[in-house]
Amino acid sequence: MSRRLLVTSALPYANGPLHIGHLLEYIQCDIWVRYQRLAGNQCQWVWADDAHGTPIMLRAEAEGTTPEALIERVKTEHEQDIAGFLLSPDNFHTTHSEENREISADIYERLKAAGHIVTRTISQLYDEERDMFLPDRYVKGGCPSCGTPDQYGDNCEHCSATYDATDLIDPISQVSGSKPVSRDSEQYFFALGNFTDMLKEWTRSGTLQPEIANKLSEWLDDGLQDWDISRNAPYFGFEIPGTTDKYFYVWLDAPIGYMASHRHLAERTGEDWAASWQPGSDVELYHFIGKDIANFHGLFWPAMLHGAGFRTPNGVFCHGFLTVDNKKMSKSRGTSITVNTWLQHIDAEPLRYYFAAKLNSSVVDLNLNLEDFVTRVNSDLVGKVVNIASRCAGFITKRFDGRLAKTWPEAQRADYEHLIGARHVIMDYYEKREFGKAMREIMVLAEHANTWINDAEPWVLAKDPERADEVQQICTVGLNYFRVIVTYLAPVLPEIAAKTEAFLNTRLSLDDLETPLTDHAIERYKPMMTRIEPAQIEKVLEATRESQPAPAAPAAASAADVEPLAEEITIEDFQKIDLRVAKIVAAEPVEGADKLVELTLDIGSETRTVFAGIKAAYAPADLVGRQTVMVANLKPRKMRFGLSSGMVLAVGPGGSDLFILSPDDGARPGMRVK
Repeated sequence: MSRRLLVTSALPYANGPLHIGHLLEYIQCDIWVRYQRLAGNQCQWVWADDAHGTPIMLRAEAEGTTPEALIERVKTEHEQDIAGFLLSPDNFHTTHSEENREISADIYERLKAAGHIVTRTISQLYDEERDMFLPDRYVKGGCPSCGTPDQYGDNCEHCSATYDATDLIDPISQVSGSKPVSRDSEQYFFALGNFTDMLKEWTRSGTLQPEIANKLSEWLDDGLQDWDISRNAPYFGFEIPGTTDKYFYVWLDAPIGYMASHRHLAERTGEDWAASWQPGSDVELYHFIGKDIANFHGLFWPAMLHGAGFRTPNGVFCHGFLTVDNKKMSKSRGTSITVNTWLQHIDAEPLRYYFAAKLNSSVVDLNLNLEDFVTRVNSDLVGKVVNIASRCAGFITKRFDGRLAKTWPEAQRADYEHLIGARHVIMDYYEKREFGKAMREIMVLAEHANTWINDAEPWVLAKDPERADEVQQICTVGLNYFRVIVTYLAPVLPEIAAKTEAFLNTRLSLDDLETPLTDHAIERYKPMMTRIEPAQIEKVLEATRESQPAPAAPAAASAADVEPLAEEITIEDFQKIDLRVAKIVAAEPVEGADKLVELTLDIGSETRTVFAGIKAAYAPADLVGRQTVMVANLKPRKMRFGLSSGMVLAVGPGGSDLFILSPDDGARPGMRVK
């Protein structure tokens, strides 16, 4: 009996194009969905654009358009990207829909009736010039924990501290550049703590990867706080029922968008969509997401569903981030590559295969090594897979009128059974999202097929007219091997699978593999994939770099343009700072912190441990052996990850554009910098 599955992937934000970082998740999801369909299961993939929030409102205003027009335009662009990369959602919708408005209101009313919605007055930052309350990401100031300037209103990129925007030192509105004031405002909260026991059980029930369950246990152990689900007007979103100036926070209605997209799909299919969301449903519900939103899908979302009387997911599958050549994606480096830019120079399937070859069921980050990408695609797909068909098809077309041999050679019966028997291992790897292991198994089969054809040498036998039957049988076996291999690769390479079906005049299915194709007409072979050339990669990188806006001409600075200078210090104050050359002898990522790197620094007389918020700019492995400058006499600070004994100096606006200060050549660890 086939399974019934409902699958979702994270919603792309509707204010910009998709890039290859997005594709890591969407390709992972698409492969798993296509595998389920290949295995004979009923699998639906519902998806949508995330279309609400202050950034969309402000961007529409800056472009002189409406939020509705902006999100409609971006949705069209996203749909083109989805088609271009051969993704196969059953429905791609938008969270700004009537379905989502109604379901969000229903869930809110259910939670409210059950006592899970509370209100209280809180202090928030207010931009008097723009007459609006400021979301956390639209205010910057000094970190109240470590003092680092230019930090967002929710967390510090340097020390990873979390805080309220009202705690910032010298906050500045990112909307107007003015200094905001503090105002009281009544807000609505979801009483997340009411679900602590339920979430402790659910997060340990096997629905989450162990590393995600462990991370979420920190939230549970610290005690769950009420979750602010409201935003003040002006805000682009859904008005909270019973209010006139309060809107649902985007993270409340965004996951409900999964349900809304499913309902929208049901309007075409006629299914009872609501039954799939009831407790006890036999439909399996799975979410594919990035690790950065695990708390929303592992805590808030299941609690909302449970509190409103709906079922919870069977599984939440998290993946890590994508780096390009071991660096965070950056437009200036040419590595923040949009889907559109990629497809102008390289087809979709090579990247689909490369991601598949690297993906597994863990949450580790994945690196797109562009040199390795070229080598692997050319070796595996061109040199091993399509090579099988190109070597055999010509003989069948030219010498045997496009018809396969009438009988299957008995000597190859056991070998063929081994090939089709491998599907059990390969399909199990697909099911467990161990795509890399599946690709390795398939490539072993492709290597075996090529070796067999090499040993059989049909091109040699073809010179002897009396051995024509042998040539036909060898090529028939080879093309059947190709059929099996492409069937296994179909979830990853849907376009090549479709070309193979047209070429072999057959349907690719697991059950049909039991009987090899014999006495069967095929079409003339057409090349299915060509080699990737390094020049294509360079064109992609160059096009990405060129898409960077030209630097603006220098202009007179205003208070809105330049961060205010810090309070003056005296020369005596500065002389207290002990700057030392330090050699980085070890660098490790910090578990549970997306931005921190744990550095072991040799300063000559001793080694120090320092936690630095530079992971967005540097892979830890790239830091080992470098020299930098550190503040050696900074009072050690206890962090939840350990004791940080100093501070590394860096320059730049932050994020991926951050550079450690390397001393001149010849500097030695411990040397004082003056």
